[in-house]
Amino acid sequence: MSVIKIDQHNFESVVVNSAKPVLVDFWAPWCAPCRMFSPVIDEVAEENAHITVGKVNVDENPALAQQFQIMGIPAAVLFENGRPVRRLVGLQPKSAVEEMIG
Repeated sequence: MSVIKIDQHNFESVVVNSAKPVLVDFWAPWCAPCRMFSPVIDEVAEENAHITVGKVNVDENPALAQQFQIMGIPAAVLFENGRPVRRLVGLQPKSAVEEMIG
């Protein structure tokens, strides 16, 4: 499954109302670790059909970053039933992301 671009307009429909867990990557284009983490997120999306994977550009969606207290990026947050349940901050190996999503 491909990665979904998430913003304040579709956050509720994609994340809050999802029947599946949703992994959200909070990132910014100027962030070098975010660019290095992006292929990891893309691979996780392709290999795990049991979850939805999306990305939030924090520069374009500062309210979402603030709402979920994103203080450092990249930040991967796992949502279940519309609520954040786990998070990883900083550049992480694929194994850490896979462990987080179960």
